[in-house]
Amino acid sequence: MHALVERLYPLCRSITGDGVRATLDIVGEYVPLQVHEVPTGTRVLDWTVPQEWNIRDAYIADATGRRVVDFAASSLHVLGYSVPVSATMPLSELRDHLHTLPENPSWVPYRTSYYKPAWGFCLAQETLDALPDGEYEVCVDSTLADGHLTYAEHVVPGQVADEVIVSCHVCHPSLANDNLAGIAVAVFLARALAERTPYHTYRFIFAPGTIGAITWLARNAERVRERVKHGLVLACAGDRGPLTYKRSRRGDAGIDRVMRHVLTASQRPHRITEFTPYGYDERQYCSPGFDLGVGSLSRTPYARYPEYHTSADNPDFVSPEAMEDTLAVCREAFAVLDRDQRYVNLSPYGEPQLGRRGLYDSLGGRSDAKQTEMAMLWVLSLSDGEHSLLDVAERSGLPFEAVADAADALRGAELIKE
Repeated sequence: MHALVERLYPLCRSITGDGVRATLDIVGEYVPLQVHEVPTGTRVLDWTVPQEWNIRDAYIADATGRRVVDFAASSLHVLGYSVPVSATMPLSELRDHLHTLPENPSWVPYRTSYYKPAWGFCLAQETLDALPDGEYEVCVDSTLADGHLTYAEHVVPGQVADEVIVSCHVCHPSLANDNLAGIAVAVFLARALAERTPYHTYRFIFAPGTIGAITWLARNAERVRERVKHGLVLACAGDRGPLTYKRSRRGDAGIDRVMRHVLTASQRPHRITEFTPYGYDERQYCSPGFDLGVGSLSRTPYARYPEYHTSADNPDFVSPEAMEDTLAVCREAFAVLDRDQRYVNLSPYGEPQLGRRGLYDSLGGRSDAKQTEMAMLWVLSLSDGEHSLLDVAERSGLPFEAVADAADALRGAELIKE
């Protein structure tokens, strides 16, 4: 996963353009993708697909021709969606187009102007402080033209058509945690799920933030309402902070209960926060017209670590161990989702005799009943068609896996049915 982050890091991504396509080309080497191109001007819900932005070069050069700010050194140096410019101007005039972080003078900020024509550069405050007064050559070799918005999907087929969506954004340039770690975890989660036949169908969405998710919803509205049962947005998935789960707008959706159970049972350090209509694309999937059960998983949430949206969010900032932990939690949560069924007890009048079915220790009266035996008794007791296996695990205090294994054994003995 960390190698994938490093490979994607240099690419200049935005909400449209060749950087997104190059990113998806690399992701497509790991998992097969269906890539979608949506033309400029297409109406998507209350939005319109914008013009496509591409950039070839950008710089600020001093009187000797030396590039004091160079897009070739980092894609963060250019204000995202900058309109083209070629001019010479004094530093006093240029300053209005420069963005820095005075509180962290060696870092370069990430700034954009997607929907308002502008141009600008991002640079370290210490670089700006070292610039003498004088004339500077300014060049942004970019294009804004009718084109397409690009997003991609990868589907892991399940036993049923009901879907779990996993969404991550592919629009940020050279930001390792806020963007690339989520992409990497999603890619390796898809590969892990494909090693078995999951119960649900899993749909991975690689799309630009906000406008990409809105475009996907607009193009899939009917199927979304019929099939999407759960969802998870992945972002900021690789820093060294504890895991943070943000609930869906509903607050009690299936994914909310599963994530709470998995994080609590694992005894990992974690936080669970309530939904707010600000953040990543969970706010699009949870918008009231769709009201999907989609939560968001991150480590340190957006804007709550100093490196957020700066050049300090580089591959050294993300940890292979942290990404591995994020991936493990996703796998554990989806294992619960896939096994969390409701059952009916086929022998509900009194306790069925488990011993003669080989399901119970033949010596009765033991006070140290095994966990598996207790799990069977709990499953039988709550298999009334109303309680799910997660209900059983939460009420009994037993691990979900033990409860699910007990249900498998009881189903095999024809004592319960879905």
